[in-house]
Amino acid sequence: MTKDVIALTPEMPDLPTLLAGLYAGGPDLGVNTAADGAVVQLCAPDGRPLVSVETPILVQVPGEATRLLGHAVEEGPVWWTEARASTAVAEAARLAGSFAGRLATVLGGTVWPPEAATTDVVPLTTDISAIPAPAIAAPAVDVLTDATAVVIQDRPLIAMTSWLSDALRTAATADRALQIVTPPAARLTLPTRSALRGLPNRWVVQDPEHGYYDGLSGAVLHWKNGTFTPVQDDQGATKVAEAFAPASDTGDRQLILTLRTRHPADENLVLGRALETAFRHLTGAPPAGWSTAEPVNLPWSTRQLTDLARARAPRPTWLVAVGHPDRPALATVRVLRTPAGVEEDITLALGYGGDETPPLDAVEELATALDAEHGLVTLITSLRAARRDLTVPPRLEVPPVPVTFTLGSDEVEAVGRARAGNPSLGPMPARLGPEGKPAFHYVLGDGSAPHSVSVFQHLFHHLTRE
Repeated sequence: MTKDVIALTPEMPDLPTLLAGLYAGGPDLGVNTAADGAVVQLCAPDGRPLVSVETPILVQVPGEATRLLGHAVEEGPVWWTEARASTAVAEAARLAGSFAGRLATVLGGTVWPPEAATTDVVPLTTDISAIPAPAIAAPAVDVLTDATAVVIQDRPLIAMTSWLSDALRTAATADRALQIVTPPAARLTLPTRSALRGLPNRWVVQDPEHGYYDGLSGAVLHWKNGTFTPVQDDQGATKVAEAFAPASDTGDRQLILTLRTRHPADENLVLGRALETAFRHLTGAPPAGWSTAEPVNLPWSTRQLTDLARARAPRPTWLVAVGHPDRPALATVRVLRTPAGVEEDITLALGYGGDETPPLDAVEELATALDAEHGLVTLITSLRAARRDLTVPPRLEVPPVPVTFTLGSDEVEAVGRARAGNPSLGPMPARLGPEGKPAFHYVLGDGSAPHSVSVFQHLFHHLTRE
């Protein structure tokens, strides 16, 4: 399995320190760069990458190392330097550990996982001439076929790191699937789950007792024609792995908000304010930080994320935002330039333990503020029985149950106030905001009854039929 090792240091690793770490293999190994200098590689004498090191990033958001690694660090910003070892050469994992250990020794930091840290010189004894050269230069990709890019990960939580984001983007550009292979104890962050949701991308779980299966659907998989595909029985039905059985209900819940906003495309537009409003209503504070990948490393700033989206336009921009450590809260935002203006597609998830009550009573006031101030198009609020820490295990999880649906005032006018206000099968909406141009807020249930799904489906069909 791939060995990812991370050095967490209070000081930025400068070039001499990075080079000292990279010479963990002795003077016979070389140093090279890739990805326009963003990745430094420790290479075998034939130029083959053994360890790839991404540019260090300054994580200024409290709790990120603990969230992603379960590895607490001292208070304050920390430099995150990630090394990824080749899976083809036996010594590569030890080289990555020695690289990270040397950085931590010089700069006074720590290494994750702790047992990987050494400062040993690791001689290259493997006969690499007998090992085929990798088919791709991307450090995150371990196996490449015409159909699929396979990434092997052995860390307990698979985050949407810049490595993984780059692999996903490269695979999509080449019309390939991205398939991530992990052991059964691994979990995904919500951003990673969202990225893998669409086939042919997959989360492939390698279970020592049950073989391979899809961690999101449970489908038993096998390697065929250069990709992982479902195994079917004699009737053509997909087999489901025994290991995909649901976990026992711990009482944990997730409150999930899915909303879209739309704004005129003008020079005074500031993005991120709708998400900040949602955070304030539901957690009492704005997001702690944002980034284009995990770990989330930048302090929250609507101005900075607006500048980034504007610089990338008309291409879409994908962002992650995270809350403060005392309340699990994680959001993804996709900013789109459309003929109608600038749209933000936002998914916000918040975690609650069995002794905590999700703030459903704050949703109506939030919907009113989003419509009045932030161009609300739609807002769906749901509850689900799932982990408080917002991570995704390779087990069957019940789908979210819709609780409320809000149709923004502009959308009410587009549908027609009479039609939107009189759904054939209920429920009748509450009117939010000014009487002359209200938003409509529909209560679908309390999140405990699955029939709310069919109630929402009937309402949706009523509002969208021609």
